[in-house]
Amino acid sequence: MRVWDSLMSRLGLTRPELRAWAMYDWANSAYVTTVIAVVFPIYYASVASKGLEREVATGRFAAVTAVALGTVAVLSPVLGALSDRAGRLKALLGGFLALGLLATVGLAGVGPGDWAWALVCFGLGNVGVTGSIVFSDALLRHIARDEELDRVSTAGYALGYLGGGLLLAAQLVLLVKPGWFGLPDAAAASRVSFVTVALWWGAFSVPLFLRVPEPRPPSGAPLPRLSLTGVFSQLTETLRALRQYRQALLLLVAYLLYSDGIGTIIRLSTLYGTELGIGQGALMGALLMTQAVGVPCAVLFGKAASRVGSKPALMFALAVYVVVTFLGYFMSSPVHFFALALLVGMVQGGSQALSRSLFAQMIPRHRAAEMFGLFSVFEKVTAVAGPLVFAATVELTGSSRLAVLSLLGFFGAGAAVLWRVDVEAGKRAAREDDARAGWNDAPLTTAAPGAARAD
Repeated sequence: MRVWDSLMSRLGLTRPELRAWAMYDWANSAYVTTVIAVVFPIYYASVASKGLEREVATGRFAAVTAVALGTVAVLSPVLGALSDRAGRLKALLGGFLALGLLATVGLAGVGPGDWAWALVCFGLGNVGVTGSIVFSDALLRHIARDEELDRVSTAGYALGYLGGGLLLAAQLVLLVKPGWFGLPDAAAASRVSFVTVALWWGAFSVPLFLRVPEPRPPSGAPLPRLSLTGVFSQLTETLRALRQYRQALLLLVAYLLYSDGIGTIIRLSTLYGTELGIGQGALMGALLMTQAVGVPCAVLFGKAASRVGSKPALMFALAVYVVVTFLGYFMSSPVHFFALALLVGMVQGGSQALSRSLFAQMIPRHRAAEMFGLFSVFEKVTAVAGPLVFAATVELTGSSRLAVLSLLGFFGAGAAVLWRVDVEAGKRAAREDDARAGWNDAPLTTAAPGAARAD
């Protein structure tokens, strides 16, 4: 216990609500690491998709990913606005969490050739995890001060890498030596691993619900309509409101571009490596190394941001991703995959964490969930576009290598737009809007759950 408290202090998580919030990154990383990045793609390629041509299986996997993330993209802003005004961030987070947990358990029932059921569960699980993260991210704006955002966000990613890596290490033993656990083969071990993900994700989500206060909504604000017309009306209103925050909008455009490349690498690298003939042991070992490297590097990005600023640290990360893209194109051996995993581990957590915290600094507290819903739209548009472009390129050319090169344009264009973001101007606009709405600068705390607003 003393070691754990020391780790939390070193990460800068000095208050109970900050620790509880960061633990949700630890919790959901089990799904992201095991189901999205490592075990399920391998299981899908080798077991669930039996009877399908390899290229067809890859295309359907990418298409289901696109549909699932597109669903969250449409729902996020209106649900975010609803939760901001009704004070229901944690309730909506819990709903998406429940969906994700049920879908993850459903993966344990996938057998040889059950590609349709596998993709249904995988798609619903993606909706669950990405939807829950929208509301978790929005809570960050309410519990952390402006000067804490980079540190707390990167600490969350560091804990995510650590938690996901620990579970993945245990699962690697399970998959390599299934007989030790009374299991007949690696396929059975994979199904057991999906159950462990659900247990891990659910258990470590509990502190957030117990320790993080529910933000108080502005009094008298009308609730958005929960109808098809109301959804699109709310999307239009949110987009119109974003025009008040020009720097946040510029960051979103930059994020739309460069996160396309990042998301595609995360979601398709294991499937790509499998297609190139890299063995399961090498794939899992390399991605486990990514988790291990990601822990200290995410923390270092937080420290670098406090010294040189979030934007320069992000620019460095995008330069590294350009190198990763070239390496991915020429990759032909496990050594290359390990090198790629090392580079990705260095910058993946830091780039995502700083994107999250930089955006949080440039939006008002009283619209945090709504704006993070829009952040999710931009993220999901790219997450939809990346797999679709990848799948279309494979279909047209028969080569996944050429699809990898398309990522270079996204990183370059994203960096060009990011360079134009005026961070200080964005912070000023957000603070002024909060002041007009009657919100002060004090974050929510466990001791003073109503401190977010000045009435």
